[in-house]
Amino acid sequence: MRLIKPILPLLSFFAVSVVAGEEEPNTLSAESLALLMKEMIWVEGGTFAMGSDCEAATTSEKPANQVTLDGFHIGKYEVSQELFEEIMGWNNSYFPGDGFPVNNISWRNIQLFLDRLNAATDKHFRLPTEAEWEYAAKGGKKSKGYAFSGSNEIAEVAWYSGNSKKRPHPSGKKKANELGIHDMTGNLWEFCHDEAIMRPYPANPRSNPLAGSFEKPFTKAAKITRGGGYEFDAEESFIFRRDGATPNVRLPDIGFRIVMVGEKE
Repeated sequence: MRLIKPILPLLSFFAVSVVAGEEEPNTLSAESLALLMKEMIWVEGGTFAMGSDCEAATTSEKPANQVTLDGFHIGKYEVSQELFEEIMGWNNSYFPGDGFPVNNISWRNIQLFLDRLNAATDKHFRLPTEAEWEYAAKGGKKSKGYAFSGSNEIAEVAWYSGNSKKRPHPSGKKKANELGIHDMTGNLWEFCHDEAIMRPYPANPRSNPLAGSFEKPFTKAAKITRGGGYEFDAEESFIFRRDGATPNVRLPDIGFRIVMVGEKE
């Protein structure tokens, strides 16, 4: 596991800023928009235990705490290279390929992508909060309490160190979780909107928590990544695991999925 505290200085040292220029946002074809909307999964709001009190949990992953969330849509898959390139006009993925999730992009790159996607669709897409991410990964109200997203057997649901051959794979090839969402364990780590706070979990209940701000997101603080990646083992991929990366770093094992704000359609 890449612990948040030790890795951040390293990530800062190797950070690469590649925020694109001021080009006009690209349009999104009707076919691509229809596919995008089809792949947004509705997650009914509810209350769940975020984090863990188990022995394997680190101090940044405990205590388990009660969190209540409003409903939201989340991507069935990690954002594809095809969608990213259609909106941005470029694709610098370290592992390119049809059906593969976009990788090797920074949190700041993602914010520009989201701005352009929202302009092209007239909708409100954003990164999930860390709480939204964990709730969806655990299966929301349909959760069966699995250790990984959709199973207690990691190989059923994830590309990880035991089967990935040190590379990501096309999205959706492993079993979905209880909500029909794929690859929330393994394949790529996924950026969330939240800042990486070492001790984020208070004992008191919370509602729609966020570490940071939607209105002023561009800070120097590291951002949370969740879900594990293709080079991490099973114990490093438990559903409560947390990690972090600076907002301008690009790594081949980090991607993202998106949330759409609004009522169920």
